[in-house]
This record gives sequence, structure tokens and C-alpha cells, in this order.
Amino acid sequence: MKSLKKQRRIQVILLAVVALVLATGLIGYAMRDGINFFRAPSQVIAEPPEPTEVFRMGGLVEEGTLVRDQGETVRFSVTDGGASVPVVYTGVLPDLFAENQGMIGTGRYVDGVFEATEILAKHDETYMPKEVMDALKEQGVYQEPGES
Repeated sequence: MKSLKKQRRIQVILLAVVALVLATGLIGYAMRDGINFFRAPSQVIAEPPEPTEVFRMGGLVEEGTLVRDQGETVRFSVTDGGASVPVVYTGVLPDLFAENQGMIGTGRYVDGVFEATEILAKHDETYMPKEVMDALKEQGVYQEPGES
């Protein structure tokens, strides 16, 4: 009788482990397209991603590069102080999108151009996305407000 209880307990534990492994695998499979890695322009130039890879890129909109084509297509360059990457985006830009301002875009890097599907811009005078701020600090371009 005692060995039957022990055998049943082992079966329940094994079943729980198998269920946990299966659930983890299914979650990972479902999230494979939902995970977007952040890269700075210098990282994109140094190690260009595959054209099929969707990722986020951020930096400052380079001054003098913002060109609005006919329709909703916009072209500009994003820099982190070390490198610039040309960006093309078709859609409505956020109201606060401007040159020399922080932005993050989601898209693909195809033939040397970042084709953005989504653009996010800062939402007030002092805000900058953490990833962009860290990349700019790494390049020595960004200073905290109030520093001289």
C-alpha cells in the first residue's frame, strides 16, 4: 500500500514537470514575434540585423534631415552621436516629433534604411526613453539636464 502511494506521488510530480515544460515552451513560441530588441544606430551600423528581424532603434532625430514626401511618407536620420541611420516611415507622426528630439522606432533594417512601422516621440521637454538616454550617454553626447 505504501509503495502505491509513493508511485502515485512520483507520477503526479512527473506530470507537473511535463506540464510546466510544455507551458514554458508554448509561451516562448507565442512570444517569439512579440519581443523587440533595442539597438542604437551605432549598433545597427556595426552589426546590421537580418532584413526580416523586427527591432527597436532609438536616438536623436538628426537636424536638417527631416523630409516630408508626398502623402504620409517621411524620411529622416537618427543618430546617437557615433553613427546615423536613415529612416523611412509612412504614417502620421506624433505631435511632439521634431529634429534634435529623442525618438524610438519599431521596424526592419533593409538595404541600409530603417523601415519603421511605428514611431514614438518624447512626451515633454525633459523626457527621453531610457534606452535612448543610455545609448547617448555611452557615446558621450547626452548630459543630464542642469549639467554644464
